Amino acid sequence: MLEFLWDIIKESLLDSIRLVPFLFLTYLIMEWLEHRTGSRTLAVIRRAGKAGPLIGSVLGIFPQCGFAAAASNLYAGGLITAGTLTAVFLSTSDEMLPIFISEAVPVLTILKILGLKLFIGAVSGFALDFLYRKLVRREIRYKNIHTLCESAHCHCEEGVFASALRHTIQITLFIFLITLFLNGLIAGIPREELSGSLLNVPVAGELIAGLLGLIPNCAASVILTQMYLEGVLGAGAMLTGLLTGAGVGILVLFRMNKRHIKQNVGMIAFIYFVSVLWGVLLDILPVAL
Repeated sequence: MLEFLWDIIKESLLDSIRLVPFLFLTYLIMEWLEHRTGSRTLAVIRRAGKAGPLIGSVLGIFPQCGFAAAASNLYAGGLITAGTLTAVFLSTSDEMLPIFISEAVPVLTILKILGLKLFIGAVSGFALDFLYRKLVRREIRYKNIHTLCESAHCHCEEGVFASALRHTIQITLFIFLITLFLNGLIAGIPREELSGSLLNVPVAGELIAGLLGLIPNCAASVILTQMYLEGVLGAGAMLTGLLTGAGVGILVLFRMNKRHIKQNVGMIAFIYFVSVLWGVLLDILPVAL
């Protein structure tokens, strides 16, 4: 029994360690880009106007330090519309891209997923802005805001190398723990049973994955991505979870826009509904990732 457990731990540790160089290099590039373009990215989304959902969706697919959190601040300050924030939340992928790159997932698969998230984010954002104007009959009142980025979330002050190293260590630990769990699960349960589990049942899988994605932490995207790569999670459920997953952006939204709790809850409910719908459609339609 001890030997069996040690084999699982050793395999999980080796699987995680081999990803470290790729993860660090990916995060190093991402952090460098963020430090060079972060303020300009926020300036672009602030000036987007009615095209906000499209701009927000495009910017959201590029993993950036605390971008979803910064967008929540912009929304709370009246600088962007609800549709623009929704587009950012839906298109952002948190840790999916670094893990896919480190696991050598085919480029075409990555581009398909990012393309779907961009399209869904933009369409859903425009739809929400339309509903907001027609049903609520209220326009966004634009005003000034000084707190555009929560340093407690984006760690921009650490520097490129230190921030990349911190991200790498944190995500490697997440990956190890999740891989350890999945390896133990797969060792005890035949893969055929796992692939036929509730997570791979149309609608049920999407409903569960969507709730998992709402966890306001990067661990959610790590779990969803790893489960998809291990074959435990279907493509539709994975897409749903990655659409609902906005990292700490949701926490910042409720903190900075705390006077409008019903508004926040309504937006999250809309994101959840849209995410489940598109996940189910991916399972039904003959679309291969």
